[in-house]
Amino acid sequence: MTKPSIPRGTRDFSPVVMAKRKYILEAIEKVYRTYGFMPLETPAMENLSTLTGKYGDEGDQLVFRILNSGDFLKEVPVEKKDEATGNYKSLTPHISEKGLRYDLTVPLARYVVMNQNEVDFPFKRYQIQPVWRADRPQKGRYREFWQCDADVLGTDSLLCEADFIQIYHAVFKAIGLKDYEIRINHRKLLEAVVEKANASAHFKTITVIIDKTDKIGIDGVAKELAQLGLGGEQVNIILSLLAKTPFSMDLINQLSDKLKGSKLAEKAIHDLTELFQLTGKGNQKVFFDGSLARGLDYYTGCIFEVVPTSVKMGSISGGGRYDDLTGVFGLKGISGIGISFGIDRIYDVLEELQAFPKDNAIFTDVLFCPMDDKAIAYSIPLANALRGENIRTEIYPQASKLKKQLDYANTKNIRWAAIVGENEMQNNSVMLKHLTSGKQELVDKDKISIFID
Repeated sequence: MTKPSIPRGTRDFSPVVMAKRKYILEAIEKVYRTYGFMPLETPAMENLSTLTGKYGDEGDQLVFRILNSGDFLKEVPVEKKDEATGNYKSLTPHISEKGLRYDLTVPLARYVVMNQNEVDFPFKRYQIQPVWRADRPQKGRYREFWQCDADVLGTDSLLCEADFIQIYHAVFKAIGLKDYEIRINHRKLLEAVVEKANASAHFKTITVIIDKTDKIGIDGVAKELAQLGLGGEQVNIILSLLAKTPFSMDLINQLSDKLKGSKLAEKAIHDLTELFQLTGKGNQKVFFDGSLARGLDYYTGCIFEVVPTSVKMGSISGGGRYDDLTGVFGLKGISGIGISFGIDRIYDVLEELQAFPKDNAIFTDVLFCPMDDKAIAYSIPLANALRGENIRTEIYPQASKLKKQLDYANTKNIRWAAIVGENEMQNNSVMLKHLTSGKQELVDKDKISIFID
C-alpha cells in the first residue's frame, strides 16, 4: 500500500488553520470593498500564450506546464523527439498548451481585453485565489499559495497609489499587525540610474540582481554586477541608489539633483512628489527603498513592497504601476496599478507573533447534549431557533453518556452545553452549562439565547 502524501510546496489546512486564514482573508476583502473594488475570479489554468513572456525569463521558468490530454506525444514530429534528448524545452510547445496561473494580474489583463465592451473604466477589481509557481519550497515560499489582489485599470491617476498605501494601513490595523514597513520605488528611477551607469543593455538582469539586496547584501549585489561585466564606476553609480530612507520631500529632492537632466528620472520624480503630497506628511511606516525592483517585466511606474519588522520574513505584499499590460493582448493605452497580499506569509507572521484572536478557532457556541432519542427530537427545534439568531449550534448526533458529549464539547472549545434529559423535557427547559466556569442553570427552552454571551 502506498503511503499517502502531497506534493512538496503544498499543504493541507486543518479547520483551526482555515479559521485563521479566513480571519485574514475576510479582513482584506472587507477593506477592498470599502474602497469600491468588485470581486472577480478567473480559471486556475490559462493558455501558455497568455502566461509566458509577461514575467521575464526567470518567471517563465516557474510556470507549471500542463501536459495535453490523451497521447500528448502523438503530434510531436519525429525530429523533435530526437532533439528532446537533453533539450526538453524544444519539446514543451508540442506537448503542453496550458499552464497553471503564475499570478492574478496577467489573467486580469486577459479578462479585460476579452470583455472590453462590457467593462467600465476605471475598472476596480479584487481577486482572492490560489496561484502556482514551480519554485524551490522553503519557509514562507510555497508552490501553491493564495494571493489577494486589488487592481485599478484605465487611469494613470496617482490617487490610486495613495489609496493603496491607505489600504495597507487599514488591512494591517484590521488584523492586528503593528510592525511593518511600506517600501516604495519607481521603475523609471531604476532605468534612469542604470542609464546613467551606461548599462541599459543589462537593465532586466540588473533589476533581478538588486532586488536580491535583502538576501545577499550590498557586497553580494556589487559582486554579481561585476560578474555581469560592469566596471567599478558603473557599479558604484547603481549602488548609490540602494539605500533605504524615510519617504520625504528631502529624499525626493536629493534624487532629483542626483539624476538631473534625465527624462526618465523626471517622470519618476514627478510621480513620487505627487504621491507624497497625496499621502501626507509624517507617515513613519513609508520608506523609499532604492533596492526595490519588483523583477516582473510589466512594471513601469511606482512599485511597492511591505515587509514585517518584528519577524524575519520576506515581503508580505507587493505591487505597482504597469502602463500597458493589456497591450500584449491587443488593447493599447490602458494604464493599471495593483497590489497583492501574500496570505501564507501573513499567516506565518501572525502565528509567530501569536497575534490571532484567542476565540478565532471556536466553531460552535452551543452543543445540545441529548440523553436519549426523545431528547434529540426535542432539541431539533430549539437548535434551529438559536441558529435563526446567528448562534452557532449543533446537536450531538446520538444519545451517549454525558461525559463523552462534554469531552467532545471541550475538544472543540464549545462554551455552552444545553443538556436535555427527561426532567428538562417535562419542564420545557434545558440545563444550560457554561463549560469554562462550570456554572449551570435550568433555563426555559424559549429563553436560551438570553443567556448566551
